[in-house]
Amino acid sequence: MQGIIREIQQEFMRTDIPDFRAGDTVKVMYKIKEGDKERVQPFQGVVIQRRGTGATETFTVRKMASGVGVERIIPIHSPYIESLEVTKRGKVRRARIFYLRGLTGKKARIKEKRG
Repeated sequence: MQGIIREIQQEFMRTDIPDFRAGDTVKVMYKIKEGDKERVQPFQGVVIQRRGTGATETFTVRKMASGVGVERIIPIHSPYIESLEVTKRGKVRRARIFYLRGLTGKKARIKEKRG
């Protein structure tokens, strides 16, 4: 039974997703439907976690908008993602960097990975 489910899920998996992890800054071009219109909205921020496996894998992106923290949970294999690009590689020592929520300004910066 598990093999059949995994086979069906494989059809919906995306292969154009770059390798990224917590601490990286990503730019997600997300399709938004409003009535009968469709537009693409960029959402750029720091990945604070990745969770799940296979077709149910998601990642959380956090950004500051007008001094307010905004987080968005996005399924990795979502058909609404038009493109995903890693703009900066971050150097962090945790897989889930929720401590970023309590930091503001210069303290909230993440060191960039060299090389």
